[in-house]
Amino acid sequence: MPHMIQTTPHTASPRVADAPAPGRPLRLLSYNIQTGISTKRYHHYLTQSWKHVLPHGERFTNLDRVAALSNDFDIVGLQEVDAGSLRSSFVNLTQYIADRAEFPFWYDQTNRRIGPLAQHAIGVLSRFRCTEIVEHKLPGPIRGRGTLALRFGRGEQSLVIFIVHLALGRRTRLQQLSYLAELVNQHRNVVMMGDLNFHSRSREMEFLINRTLMTEPVHGLNTFPSWRPNRNIDHILVTPTLQVNNVRVLDCPVSDHLPICMDLSLPAGIDLYASG
Repeated sequence: MPHMIQTTPHTASPRVADAPAPGRPLRLLSYNIQTGISTKRYHHYLTQSWKHVLPHGERFTNLDRVAALSNDFDIVGLQEVDAGSLRSSFVNLTQYIADRAEFPFWYDQTNRRIGPLAQHAIGVLSRFRCTEIVEHKLPGPIRGRGTLALRFGRGEQSLVIFIVHLALGRRTRLQQLSYLAELVNQHRNVVMMGDLNFHSRSREMEFLINRTLMTEPVHGLNTFPSWRPNRNIDHILVTPTLQVNNVRVLDCPVSDHLPICMDLSLPAGIDLYASG
């Protein structure tokens, strides 16, 4: 049975974002950063495979580009980060990006540990302090997939954001989506974002939409592969209580994925600063 762990965010710096002006959108970004590996052709998966287990000089230059991009957003969900191992020079990559982009809060969830060689994780950067963060371990025959559930505000008028990176196999993805649907349906105002590994017109998307009230505001935004995007497998989905002003893919080919972003208008009553 998948288990969950309740935890608290790390503080990257004492600076906390100023309260947004009335009507100011909440800016979200989701990015599979492939641990800072720049892939520009399919054959690079073979010729640069060593970068998945060993450090290389280009990694932190690429991560600085991710940080510069992230600086324009309020909440950033990251997939394929490393929590501190040989390949990342024992640097926690979520913390590194948070520090470079001056985010006051960050958290990561390590889902698969391969000794000192790799610490596979997902992460989040935030301008706002969460009232709750819960780690969920997702079902599947092979351990190593999870989701971070972040709550901002209190009670029914809180905003809940799920950061996800789903499995490669369809059968396992459907199991994971069934679990996620139960979580989503416990809340009113929900965002789910990440590398879902399925496209907009897929059986999995139909399954998720039928099981929840979530929608994908814009279909078919291709994010993979970054050098010639022809597949839309990265998504930001929302419940109908949230007004979507803009969704787009950004041209930042640091990884083998491109980032996707969204501007939201929150319903009256949601207070992102209600942390006490």
